[in-house]
Amino acid sequence: MSQIKLLPDEVASQVAAGEVVERPASVVKELVENSIDAGASRIEVAIAQGGMSVIRVVDNGIGMDRDDALLSLERHATSKIRSGLDLARICTLGFRGEALPSIASVCRFQMATRTHQAVEGTEILVNGGKIDSVQASGEAPGTLIEARSLFYNLPARRKFLRSDNTETSHVQHQLLLQAIGHPSIGFVFVRDRDLVFQAPPTKSLADRIRDLRGAEFLEQLLEVQFEPREGLRLSGFIGRAGVSRSTKAEQVIFVNGRLVDNITMQHGLREGYHTALMKGQYPITFLFIEIDPETVDVNVHPAKREVRFHEPDKIRDAVAQAVQRTLESDRGRWSQVFQKPAKPVPDRVLPQPVRVPQAEQSVLRKERIEFQALSTESRTPVPPINSLPVHSASIDPVPVDPIPESPWVPPADTSEVSPEHQFKIIGILGKLYILMENEQGLVLVDQHAAHERILFEQLRSQMESEGVPTQRLLIPLTVQVTPKDYDWITINAEALEKMGFILEPFGDSTLKIDGIPQFFRSDDPALAVRHLVDELRSMTTTTSRLRMGEDVIAKTVCRHAIKANDQLRFPEIERLIKDLLACELPYCCPHGRPTMIQMGYSELEKKFGRKV
Repeated sequence: MSQIKLLPDEVASQVAAGEVVERPASVVKELVENSIDAGASRIEVAIAQGGMSVIRVVDNGIGMDRDDALLSLERHATSKIRSGLDLARICTLGFRGEALPSIASVCRFQMATRTHQAVEGTEILVNGGKIDSVQASGEAPGTLIEARSLFYNLPARRKFLRSDNTETSHVQHQLLLQAIGHPSIGFVFVRDRDLVFQAPPTKSLADRIRDLRGAEFLEQLLEVQFEPREGLRLSGFIGRAGVSRSTKAEQVIFVNGRLVDNITMQHGLREGYHTALMKGQYPITFLFIEIDPETVDVNVHPAKREVRFHEPDKIRDAVAQAVQRTLESDRGRWSQVFQKPAKPVPDRVLPQPVRVPQAEQSVLRKERIEFQALSTESRTPVPPINSLPVHSASIDPVPVDPIPESPWVPPADTSEVSPEHQFKIIGILGKLYILMENEQGLVLVDQHAAHERILFEQLRSQMESEGVPTQRLLIPLTVQVTPKDYDWITINAEALEKMGFILEPFGDSTLKIDGIPQFFRSDDPALAVRHLVDELRSMTTTTSRLRMGEDVIAKTVCRHAIKANDQLRFPEIERLIKDLLACELPYCCPHGRPTMIQMGYSELEKKFGRKV
C-alpha cells in the first residue's frame, strides 16, 4: 500500500502559510510590500490587540479589477514575473504570488479594491481559505485588505504568539523600517484606534529619519560618501565613530528597495569601521544599495529576508570603502571646526555701583555674615568680608583668591590659540580630560585615549613599512580544519603570506604551518586558525597586513600611553592635540572608545535653562 499521499488543498495552504505568516508583523510586511509594488503614495495600517484581532492595510495604489482580484487569491498567481528567466532580474518586492492566499487561509479575510478608472470596485470575503462572497464595492481607488482573527483555525500556531504589546512592537518596528526604506511614501500607523505615528512623504532620507527618530539622532549619523560605479550605487547614513549599539537591531540594509540581512554586508561594515567601534558593538546603519538585478538573487529564502550576490567580494569591498571614506569625511569636518576660531569674548563691563538705602545696609550686613558662617562650616574657608562703613552708599566687591598656577597654564604673554588649528586650550579636568573651546562650544579630550590613537597609528605605520616579522617554527604545526575553513585559507593564501604566515596544504582539510607572525598566538593552533578565518572573511583588498597583530599593538600602546594623573604642560597638550587631529581616525582610540566629546553652545544653553 502506498505510503505517500497528496495533501488536501486546505492543509497545503496552511503549510505554505507557515513559511509566509509567522506573526502579525509578517502579515503587515507582506501587505505593505504589495502596496509599495502597486505604486501607493500613502499606506495606512491599523491593528487591534497586537494584530491578533484585526489587521487593516489601506493604500491608494493602482488597485485591481474583478478578475485580477479573484486570481490574486490563487496560489502562485502574480503580475510580477512571467517566466523562469524573470527570476534572474526581479525588480519588485513580491514575486511568488503566495502572500495573499497564505494570509487568507489562516484568518477571516476581506479585500476591497478598485482601479482609478473604474466606477465601482470589488469586495471579496474569504473564511479560512474558502471564498464566501464576491460583490461590488464603493471603496476609494486603491486596495483595502483586512485580516481578522489571525490563526483562528490554527490554535497550535496562535498559542505561540506573545502579548499584545510585544506583537504591536514587532508591527511598529516593521512599519518604521519600511517607512525609512521608502521616504517618498506616506505612512500612518494606528493601534486600537489611537494614532501611533504619521510620517508624511519626504524628499530625502534625512527628513524621514528626522521625522521618525528626531533631530538629535540624525546628528549622530554621517551621510555615506561613495562614488557610483558601473552597476553599483551606495547611499544612506551610518553612525559616527563610537556611536554603536549592543545588537544588530539598527543595522538597516536595503538592496534595490528590499530590506535584507546579508552576511557579506555585515563583513563590509565590520571592516569599514574596524577600530572605530568597541568589540561586541554594532554600528547604526541605514544603507541603501542599488545594483543590477541580474547580479543579485533574492529567491534564496522562504521569507525573502536574505539575498545572494554574484560577486560578494565586490560588494564587501565597496561597503568597506564607503564606510572608511565616510568616517574620513568626518575627520575633515572636525579639522574644519578646529580651524575656525573660537567665538570672541566681549570686553567685560563692570557693573555700576548699586545705591543701597541707609535703612537696608544693616540687613545686608547681617545676611552676608550668616552666609560667611555657613560657607565656613560646610565648605572651604572664604576670605573675610570687609564690613560696610555707615556712610557708604555702595557694596564693595568680594575679594577672590587668584587661581594657582598648574603645569598646563601657558605663559601670560603667549596666545592660547594654536596657529594651525584655531582651538583654545582652557585647562585640564581631573588630570585626565583636556578642556578646549572651538567655534561650536566646549570640547573634552581624553588624554589617554588620544595618545593611544596616536601611538597606535604611528607603530602600525612603522611596522607596515618595515614588513611583518615572521617567526620560523622549529617544529611545524599541523592543524585540521573544516572543509569550509580550508577552502577559505587556500583561497586567501596570498594575503596570509603578506601577513607573515608560511603554510601549505597537508592532506585532507589539514594545514602545515612553518612560520607565523610574531603577534600570532600558537597556544591553541586550531582556535587561532578559526579566529584567523573569521578575520579573513571580513578583509578587503586594502586590509592592513598587520591585522592579526593589531590587538597586540593596541595593548602595547595602552601600556605606554599617557595615563590619568599624568600632568602635561601647555606645549605637550598642544602637540598632543595636533598629532591627534592628524590621525586617520582621531575621534576614537584603538579599542573603539571616543577620544573627544563636543558639547555645543546650544546644549550648554539648554542645561543652564537659557533656552528650551
